[in-house]
This record gives sequence, C-alpha cells and structure tokens, in this order.
Amino acid sequence: MYKSLNEECGVFGVWNHAEANQVVYYGLHSLQHRGQEAAGIVVADHDTMRGHRDLGLLAEVFRDKQKLERLKGHAGIGHVRYATSGSSSVRNTQPFLYRFHDLDVAMCHNGNLINSRTLRKSLEQKGAVFYSSSDTEVLIHLIRHSQKPTFEEQLKESLRTIKGGFTYLLLTKDTLYGAVDPNGLRQLAVGKMQNGAYVLGSETCAIDAVGAEFVCNIKAGELVIINNEGMRIEPYTQVEREAIAAMEYVYFARPDSDIAEVNVHAARKRSGRILAREYPTPNADIVIGVPNSSLSAATGYAEESGLPYEMGLIKNQYIARTFIQPTQELREQGVRMKLSAVRSIVKGKSVVMVDDSIVRGTTSQRIVRLLKEAGAKEVHVRIAAPPLIFPSYYGIDISRSGELIAANKTIEEICEYLGADSLGYLSEQGLIDAVGLDTDQPYGGLCMDCFNGDYCAGLYDYEDEFYRELTPIQKAFLQHRSNKE
Repeated sequence: MYKSLNEECGVFGVWNHAEANQVVYYGLHSLQHRGQEAAGIVVADHDTMRGHRDLGLLAEVFRDKQKLERLKGHAGIGHVRYATSGSSSVRNTQPFLYRFHDLDVAMCHNGNLINSRTLRKSLEQKGAVFYSSSDTEVLIHLIRHSQKPTFEEQLKESLRTIKGGFTYLLLTKDTLYGAVDPNGLRQLAVGKMQNGAYVLGSETCAIDAVGAEFVCNIKAGELVIINNEGMRIEPYTQVEREAIAAMEYVYFARPDSDIAEVNVHAARKRSGRILAREYPTPNADIVIGVPNSSLSAATGYAEESGLPYEMGLIKNQYIARTFIQPTQELREQGVRMKLSAVRSIVKGKSVVMVDDSIVRGTTSQRIVRLLKEAGAKEVHVRIAAPPLIFPSYYGIDISRSGELIAANKTIEEICEYLGADSLGYLSEQGLIDAVGLDTDQPYGGLCMDCFNGDYCAGLYDYEDEFYRELTPIQKAFLQHRSNKE
C-alpha cells in the first residue's frame, strides 16, 4: 500500500430530512479518506428500515443509482470502512441492521474495542450468536442482554461496558443516537441544516459538505439523542481523562476539518514550523511534501526555514484502492504508480522531504530512491511527528510491534535504511504545541499512544500481546519514560 498506514473508519447520520439517503451519501463521500474497503447506508422510514452495503468505494457500492434511490426515509446512518477489526467481507460491512420482535435498530462504529474478545466469549457463553467477526457487533448483544427498562438505559449501560476508542451511531425508527468513548479518542461533530435537520459526522468536513452549520462536538463519555422532540446530550459515564487521538491531527483527518475546534491544516502547518526549528537544514535548496497529508507541514517548514516550497512529488489521484496490496513487491509497485518525482524541480538540488510519519519504512525508502533517481543531490527526510514506536489498539491498523521500523531500529539505522542524507523527527512536545489544545490534561489533551506507549484507555485483551512483543527499543523507551515520571 502507498502509505503503509491505514485509516480508521467514518460515520455519518442525519435526522428529519426528506432526502436522508442523499444527505448521508454526500456526508460519507467527504469521509471517504477514512475508509476505502466498504461502505453502506441504512435509512429509517416511519414504518420500516432498509439498507444497502457492499465492498468497495462509496461510488462503487452505489454505482447503480436505484440502490440509493430505494433507500427512502426521514433519517439515516452510513459508514465507510477500513478493517481495523474483523476481516474484509460483506458480512463485516456496516451499518448492521438488526430486526427483533420488538425493535429494528441499525448500528455503525468507528474505532476499536479493546475488550471485545472477552466480551464476545462471555456473550457466546450466554447464548449470543454473532453474525460477523467485527468488534462492532458486541454492543448490540450487550444491549439485548441488559435488564434496564428502556432502550436508552440499556444503551448507556452497554456503553459503560465496552472499552477502547470509538464513536457509535445507532438508528431506530424514532431516534438517532451518537456516542463517544470515555476518553474522547474518536470525534463526533453535530451540525444543523437550514430545514432543521440534524447531522452527525466523524469530521466537521462532512458537516460542511452537506451545507449544515456546526453546532458542537460530542465530548468524551457523552451520548447525543436526536428525535422529533429535538436534541439532547447526556453523559453516560464519568470521564477521568480526555485524550484525542494525536494521529487525527498528524494523518487521518482532512485538512479542512476542525478537531476539538482546532483546524487540522493549521495544526499541521505549525508542526512543520516547529520541525524546522528543531531540525533545520541550512544548506538545502528546496522543501517538498509527500502528497497529500504532508503538504501542510511542508509549507510550514518552508516558511519557517525561508526555503522555497516546491511540488517535487506528484500523486496520481486516480489510483485509489487498487494498490492497497498485501505483498512488498506489489506495495513498491504501488508507490511507483501513485507517486512520481518532478525531475526538473529536484535535479541537482538538496531536497528537504517532509512527511507525516514513517511506519514500516518501505514506502519512505522508495520515495527517497525516486527522488535520487530523478537527480536529487541530497534528500533530507523530516517527519512532522515523533517516531511511531508503539502499536495502536484504538482503531489504527498498526497493531504489531514488528511492523514498526522505529520499534526495531535507531534513528541512525532508519536513516541508513531509507538511504537519506539526514533524518529528523518532530519532538513529542513539538506535536503537543503544534496542536495547541486549551487544556490541562496530560500531553496537552492528546493520546500519544503510538509515540510514547501511554495507553489512556488501557490495553485489556491486548495487554499480554503488548508486553510479549516488546522490542529492546520499546523497553528502553518505557524505562526512560518511567524514570522521568
């Protein structure tokens, strides 16, 4: 694959709109960057619920326009998926639609539940039958096993049981629900359209895409309930520590989105400025960014260093999911197809190449090679985030230490592996300052789990695996952090 870093998922919902199917479609389209493996939409009419889901990009899933037109209703939820938990199959494609004797309910989910294995085993022992291998499905079984008197109370009790980073959307014939995990790792924004319809989305870019006005963010441990009586937001659990996933700012979110009222482009540009101060390259000729998520940081680096910003790499925008491939040979071919160096720009130049992250290192190595093959005299790699030393268990597909080059090689060894002339990473404090959340929470209100091994929501089912697979570099880092604390 191109980036060696896979997105999470995206969710979108609408309530009280005559063309709910179209609104959800356009909302999901703006979230396509968060998942390219599968998509689906479920709508609620006044007396029924129906949906359609399949593998592929949103436009592929609804290539036959009649499939979308048949989804008539006053409310709907939708999902674009990258498989962080569960295999890629139609059976795991969301939203899930359940039909019970007393209730129809649809559900979709962004993130990862870190106690789903334990909960699934317990529920199966009580007679639950799971349709999919996705962790998303655990919630509906918890709801149906709850003894609370109302669906809302059953939902709140179930949300208190699951652990990890998540946003959930649930839809019944008379209510739309949205929930955010107790740490606020995943975001959920609320908007309101001119006709009074409410919308919910993983990012504010989706709110903007459907012409809605931003209302608020659903905060950590909160549940939003929207029906014909209006909207209300209630806590379902006590919040001890708020920690937004730092990777939203580094890589996942679209530049035009605001996460916790901080614009993503502005945060990335500040990270580039700070990176230029921490790791200047005084003898360089030009600064280039790796398209697309690194361009904001690259412009910040160029402005701070006084170097010209050039478009030294071009991305083929028409190669979408074709090259999300399983083998290294195909991944490298994917890089060649998706990226090309602009020879006339980089030839004979000392180039600062700004990227947002290095995961396995194979893609970065290939890009450095592309630039040198195009005649670059030197390539100085600058990363607008700290090294990805630790796996993530909250919804990003980097869950094994063996996949992470920074967990297995020193900075000097990574530089040599890449074939770069120098390598510099943004510091932890630099990233915290670049985002600049107004909070007194640890790490500036960010979850820095991938960078420092501090898992704010715990590890639960992954704890044994985490400690069993620790590399010498990871052990040394954790020991150093413990000594500082």
